[in-house]
Amino acid sequence: MHRINVWSSPRNISTAFMYAFAQRKDITVVDEPLYAHYLTRTNTEAEHPGTPEILAAQENDGEKVVEHLILGNHATDVVLFKQMTHHLIHLDEDFLFKTQNILLIRNPRRIIASYAKVIENPEMHDIGIQKQYELFQKLQKGGRVAAVVDARQLLLNPRKVLEILCQKLDIEFDENMLSWKAGALPEDGVWAKYWYANVHQSTGFQPYQEKTVSLPENLEFLAKECQHYYEYLFDFAIKSY
Repeated sequence: MHRINVWSSPRNISTAFMYAFAQRKDITVVDEPLYAHYLTRTNTEAEHPGTPEILAAQENDGEKVVEHLILGNHATDVVLFKQMTHHLIHLDEDFLFKTQNILLIRNPRRIIASYAKVIENPEMHDIGIQKQYELFQKLQKGGRVAAVVDARQLLLNPRKVLEILCQKLDIEFDENMLSWKAGALPEDGVWAKYWYANVHQSTGFQPYQEKTVSLPENLEFLAKECQHYYEYLFDFAIKSY
C-alpha cells in the first residue's frame, strides 16, 4: 500500500499536479477527499461555491474518509490524494504517519491575489501555509515528508522537478506526466466548474510568468504574515536549477 498525500495551499497548481499523476496507468488519483469534512467543521466566514453539491457528493465524516478511502483499498497500489492543507481540521492526524506526504507551496502573494477573486477576505487558516509549516515540522520528525514542491520551480522545469520528486517517492518517472488532453477528468470534484477552468483549457504545465501582484491593505498584511512560513519551506523545496 503506497498512499501519497499532496498538501497544497489553495489557488496553487495542485489540480495540474493531480492531472500529471492521473496520466499514469499505475496510479489512482483522488480529488480533495476531505472537502466536505472541512465544510461541516470550519469557522471561516468565506463562502465556498457549490457547498450543497459538495456535501451531497462526499462523505462528511473525515474519520470515515481516512479509514475507507485514504487508507482503504484501490485499483492500484499507489494512490495520490490531492489535499488542501486547510481541510485538515478536527481530525486525528496519526494517519499521516502511514502515508507519504508532499507539501505543495506557492508564493503567498500569488495565492491571496487569486483566492480573493473567488472568496473575499481570506484569513490565515484559509490560505493553509501556516498549517503546511506545522505539518512539515511534525512529519519531518517522523520521516514522513517525501518532498516539498514549489509551484514556481515546478513550472520553470516540470521534467526536472518531477523526475526528482519521483525518485523521492520511490517510483519511476513517467513521460506521460508532462502533458494531458484538454478538458475535465473523471476524478474532478463536483467543485471543478468553479475552480478548474484554466486547467481544463490546458494540455500541460503552463510556462511560468513573472508578474507584480498588488493587494489591498488588509490582504497585504496577510501576505506579510504568510511570507516567513513560505520562505522557511522554500529552503527545503526541490529546485529547478
